[in-house]
Amino acid sequence: MSETKISLAVKHLRALSQEQLHDLLLRASKGGFTLGDAIRSAVQNPDSSVGAYAGDADSYDTFAEFFGPLIEEYHGFNGTHVTDFDVTKISTEPVDPTGEAIVSTRIRVGRNLAAYPLAPLITREQRLDLMNKVSAVLKEKLTGDLAGEFYPLEGMSEETRVQLVQDHFLFKQGDRFLESVGANRDWPEGRGIFHNADKTALVWINEEDQLRIISMQKGGDIRAVFDRLARMVEIINASLPLSYHPKYGAVSSCPTNLGTAMRASVHVKIPFVSARPDFKEICQDLKLSIRGVDGEHSESKGGIYDISNKRRLGVSEVDAVTTMYEGIKKLLAMEREMAAAAAV
Repeated sequence: MSETKISLAVKHLRALSQEQLHDLLLRASKGGFTLGDAIRSAVQNPDSSVGAYAGDADSYDTFAEFFGPLIEEYHGFNGTHVTDFDVTKISTEPVDPTGEAIVSTRIRVGRNLAAYPLAPLITREQRLDLMNKVSAVLKEKLTGDLAGEFYPLEGMSEETRVQLVQDHFLFKQGDRFLESVGANRDWPEGRGIFHNADKTALVWINEEDQLRIISMQKGGDIRAVFDRLARMVEIINASLPLSYHPKYGAVSSCPTNLGTAMRASVHVKIPFVSARPDFKEICQDLKLSIRGVDGEHSESKGGIYDISNKRRLGVSEVDAVTTMYEGIKKLLAMEREMAAAAAV
C-alpha cells in the first residue's frame, strides 16, 4: 500500500520537537498571525501540496523554525536572495529571429506593500485604502507608454468586464486554499485592474498578492518586455515601498512565491519538440515549466505551449529571465533540426 501524500506544512510540523511546537504555538507575529493561522489551509484541505501561508512579512521570522525548512525544501535554496532588475544584462540577440515561433511574451511579478499585512491578515479597510493609494499612484506616475486607466472590479460595467475577459485580463476569486486563509474576504470589493492604452502594461490589485505587475506583448522581444516590467516596479516602489525580506527577497503570503515572485514566459510553437516522449524531461533539465496555452492544467493548442522559468528563490530577476531565454533558444534550435529532418 502506498503512503498517503502529506503537505509540506504537515511534514514540517511533524519534524518539530514537542518543545519547538509548544514554543511556536505561543508566538504571534507583529500583526497577530499565529501558527494555527499559517497552517489552516493544510488542515482544511488535506490534499494541499504546501498548505502554509504567511499573514505578514514578520511571520517568516516569528515562525522561522517552521517556515525555514519548508522554504528550503520547496525551493532547494538556503542562501540569501539577491534582487537584480538590470536590463543591460539581458541579451539583445533575438531568441526567435524569424518571428514565426514565439506568439507572445509575458513577464510578471507578485509584490506586496511594506505598509500593509498580507492577504490572509489584511482588513477590509486596509484593502480599500491600499487599492485607492495604488490606483492613484499608477494613474499619476505611470506616464508615456505606461499611461493608462484603472478599473475596479466592484461595479464594473458589463462592457468593460466582457472586454477584460476577452483580453484574458480579468482575474477570478481565489481557490479553496486561499479561501481557507481568508484571502478571498469581501470579494470583489477592494480589487481592480490597471492597464495602459496598448495593453502591454498591467497591474492587478488585491488578487492573491496585493500587486501583480505584468508586462506583455506579441512576439519574442524578451528584453523589451523585461525593460517595461523593471520600469513599472521601480516607479511603484519609489512611491509605495514594496515588501522585501533580507533573506527571502520579495515577500508573498505563499512561500512558493518568495524571491523574485517572477514568472517569465512565452507562448511558443514547438510541435516537433513537444511530440517527443522526453519533452517534459528536456524542459526540466533546462529549468523550465510547461503549461498549456490557457494556463496551469490546460492543454496545448496547435503545438503551442506556455514555457516559463521554474526557479523563483535563489535566482535574481535577471537570472530568471535569462534561464527562460536560454531555454527557449535551445528548444527552438531543436525544433528547427527536427523540422528539417522531417522535410527530407
